[in-house]
Formats: sequence, structure tokens, C-alpha cells
Amino acid sequence: MFRHALCIAVLVGCGSSSSPSPATPKKPVVIGAPEPAKPPPEKQIEAQAIFTLWLDAFNGSDEARLAAFAEHLASELAKDFPSAGDLLGFRENTGGFDVKKTEEATPKKYVAIVKERGDDQYARVVFELDASNRVRVFDINIVPTPAEYKPARLSEPDAIAVLRAELDALVAKDKFSGAVLVAKNGKPIFAQAYGMADREKKIANTLDTRFRIGSMNKMFTATATLQLVQAKELSLDDTVGKHLPDYPNKSVASKVKIHHLLTHTGGTGDIFGPDYDAKRLELRTLEDYVKLYGNRELLHEPGEDNRYSNYGFLLLGVIIEKVTGKSYYDHLQASIFKPAKMTSTSSPFEDKPMAGRSIAYTKQLGGKRLAEWTDAKDTLPVRATSAGGGDSTVGDLLKFANALTANKLLDKKHSELLTARKTGEPAGGYAYGFGTSEEDGIRCFGHSGGANGMNGDLQICDSGYTIAVLVNLDPPAASRVLRFIKARLPKP
Repeated sequence: MFRHALCIAVLVGCGSSSSPSPATPKKPVVIGAPEPAKPPPEKQIEAQAIFTLWLDAFNGSDEARLAAFAEHLASELAKDFPSAGDLLGFRENTGGFDVKKTEEATPKKYVAIVKERGDDQYARVVFELDASNRVRVFDINIVPTPAEYKPARLSEPDAIAVLRAELDALVAKDKFSGAVLVAKNGKPIFAQAYGMADREKKIANTLDTRFRIGSMNKMFTATATLQLVQAKELSLDDTVGKHLPDYPNKSVASKVKIHHLLTHTGGTGDIFGPDYDAKRLELRTLEDYVKLYGNRELLHEPGEDNRYSNYGFLLLGVIIEKVTGKSYYDHLQASIFKPAKMTSTSSPFEDKPMAGRSIAYTKQLGGKRLAEWTDAKDTLPVRATSAGGGDSTVGDLLKFANALTANKLLDKKHSELLTARKTGEPAGGYAYGFGTSEEDGIRCFGHSGGANGMNGDLQICDSGYTIAVLVNLDPPAASRVLRFIKARLPKP
């Protein structure tokens, strides 16, 4: 239910991931575009009519009607259905939905393609009723932009011009605060910062401002892992137990391989939830997480499913420490940041002052949607892990992309192994710590990151374009901008 990427972040709670942006959510200015005319009520049969009730309440931000919609839900669906408050947060992030076309309409089932009003993102809605006309299935799943709705590819100057206009519009609505960089063949063609790093002190964001990057850090973890594979200090077929012989859960130790951890197919689960909330301030090292979650059973047999796993990437960090004899943070500094000349990327403690870092501003605290942007510091991990966190600049992300594509971090064979799709479909899959996609014959790879008060996205495309967006606001503030310009840049 509600597997839409933005719903995952807002309604289900995916911590610092925003999906691998199979990502992680997610135009000439289209925000607030008029809703298309609806068919007359007499033309809507049961399933469509009930879905329309929900959509009208959702688009109208009508909390009372959204709460009352519960009477239409079958008991099993009602157990996990988002609250009216959660739905209002989702409405704020998406801008609402417009139905673009109906794919199926029967008395018991309605399937349609919808578009976010605040983004270029499309989704398929599947809405089914049971014998009593209660809603038994309500799914919203992201789909590639249908061909008939794709925005036109523009010339490079025109694409940059509409990007400027879009950013100006978002800033005016207080929906963007951060930095954007677009590069061609490794050199910036657009780089600009917007908004405030500290609203109280009136400190503006600049291109040198450090932003929290969330799950984008998985790219660094995966690259460091493949460096050890290249050096033959690790094998993709090694089990967790080979390098962590004292790991508490023997099923994890004996069955889960490095390949599984890198592709989210190990069944190792998440690190966010009630246990994390209760112990957040005590989780200061990677080993602290293993102590908390190391006895946990697998969610599924390794390789049999694909469930985004922050804990799997945390284990990669622990393994890196065991193999190298260094802390995860020191190893990344020596193996990635230094050779890539990334001088503004680090993993400082959140409870210590950090010059030049923006404040993370959120409107989601304690399960409630706030009217004003508020410091998210009391929700963030004490320190970044190998699953996500830390901070960087858009300039440093470009340096990382350039070093990776020039085979300065890995040789050509292992660079290709790192970024080649392993799971999913060409339109949206996952490599080793990188999301992958192909649209209009252009392959891109990268990763997004998102949590309270932070969102970032990096895409490295075979067209020669690299796009980096970092913000100090809730998702999807960065990802929606990246999608916007990515879809409009010219093909080679």
C-alpha cells in the first residue's frame, strides 16, 4: 500500500533513505496546475466513485473528510492505512494528484495513471473493492513518465533558463532552500545556492554550505567495498560471518553475502523504528547498532526478495572496519575523499558545533505536520553511519562523480561492476549502492537521500551531464528539482 516513493518517506517512515530512488520522492512551472475536468458522477461506477471521494478530500486538504474515509476501508486495510494527518503531509509534499488517464474501470476495480501537481512524477493507482464495496486494495506505485506526457527535451541554454525559473518559483513558495549544480563533461554549467542556512541568524546558503546527504553516503560505502574487492581483500561471495565471526545471529552470519548487502537483497532490515527512537543518543559507533540489532532474524532468505536495508549497509561499514583495521570514517577519508579531492565532505557528530553546515529544517516532528520550519536536530542520528548521513557540498559531489567516471577510485572493470544494474528494471533499478535508470536511451546512476530536514540527489548520466542538488528541507525538495532538469536537458 502507498509504495509511492514520497509516501514511503512521509507515511511509512524510511529513515534516511528516500528509497534507493528506485528514490528514495520525487517542467515549466506546473505547480498548482488546474485540475482536469472530472467526468460527470453518473459515469463513475462504484470503485471509481469511491476513489474520487478520497481524491477530492486529499486534493482539498480536507482533514475531516480524509478521516471519515476510514468507513470505506476493509478491516485489514484499515489497520495500516495512513492517518488523516499523515495524508495531509503527503498532500503538502506532492501538491495533490491529477488523474491523467483511466486504464481500467469496473464496479470493483479502478486503475489510473496520476501525476503529482508539484512534480513531474507519475504513479499508477490500483483501487479495489471487496464484496461489501469496502476498499480492500489501495496502491500508489511510481511509474516511468508515460511517453505522451514526457516534457520536451530543450537546448542546453533553454533547459538552464527554465531551471532558473522553476527554482525562483519554488523559493518564492518556500519550497526550496539549498544548492544546485549542473555539469557537462565534468565542468559546471550552472551552480547556484538559494535560501537560508540559518533562518534565525539570517545566514544564507552558498555553494560552500554543507548539507546533510542522508543515504547518498551509500555510494561512498559501496565504492569503498568494491575497492577492497578489487584489491582482493574481500569477495562479493564472502558471508558476513567470514569477516564478523562473532556476529550474534548465525543465519545472518552464514547466509548473507557481500553481494546481498550491496543490493538490498539480504533480508537484513532497517535501523529506524521504535528501538532506534529509544536508543538514538546511545548509537555513536557502528558497533552500537550491531549490539542493538545483531540478534534480529532475517526478514527473508537472502536473494529471495529486494527490501531496502539500511542495516545491510551498516554491516558493510563494520566489515570495512574489520578488513582495513581503520575506522569507517578514516578509511573513507583516505580511500575516497582524499583521492577525489573532496575537502568538504565529512561525518561530524550532530551534537557538536559544525561551522558552515546548514540547519536541517523540517515540518514533520513527532508524527505531526507543523506549520513552520523547525530544527530537526532532535530526530537525527548522533553520527552518520555507512548506511547514510554526513554532510557534503554540491561541488564535492561533482568531484566524486568526476573521480569515479575517470576510474580514479576504481579501475574500469570494477567501476562498471559498481554501477551496473543488479536488480529492478532498466527504467528504475539498483546497482551496488547506486540507483540506476534509463530514459530516452540515456543511462544515469546515482543516489538520493532524505530524512527530516534533509534531501539530496546526485545523478551521473552517460549523456555527459551530472546533476547534484542538496537542500536543508524535507524531501522531496531536492529530488523534484533534479527530476525537473534531468528530463529537459538535451540528448547527446
